[in-house]
Amino acid sequence: MSRDARFLEQALALGYSFDGEIKIGGNYVPLVRDGHHIYLSGQIPRVGDTVVVTGAAGAGATLADAQKAAKVCAMRALALLQRSLGSLDAVQSILRITVYVQSAPTFTQQSEVADGASDLLFAVLGPAGAHTRTSVGVLQLPKNATVEVDLIASVAP
Repeated sequence: MSRDARFLEQALALGYSFDGEIKIGGNYVPLVRDGHHIYLSGQIPRVGDTVVVTGAAGAGATLADAQKAAKVCAMRALALLQRSLGSLDAVQSILRITVYVQSAPTFTQQSEVADGASDLLFAVLGPAGAHTRTSVGVLQLPKNATVEVDLIASVAP
């Protein structure tokens, strides 16, 4: 099965379509290509006009909710890569991701939240989805999003 087909399979499993516009909210671009690297701006779990998971993990959002948010963020990043490259088959590897988790004061499972994004990237890209990562708990994220994910990808010339 192609990576693009696995992307569609994961979208169906999440219950969202990533065919629509990937909105940005400011004077920046969603991605920049520099040679064989693509740097993606942070993605929140927005589908269309709706941020689908909001609130602090460990307070308004459960661990499972936060993991779902991380998956949606990763899907948005993959959608941007797919549109930029024509196919996810052009991705050589995901080099690094950073996962920001809006966290209640006692919430300490940021790495488990990040597993949602990591697992999804591996499910779609296979070994090319393996990456380095950092997960960080933060007080607040844009639009009250529970998670924000950015990444760096290596791509075919």
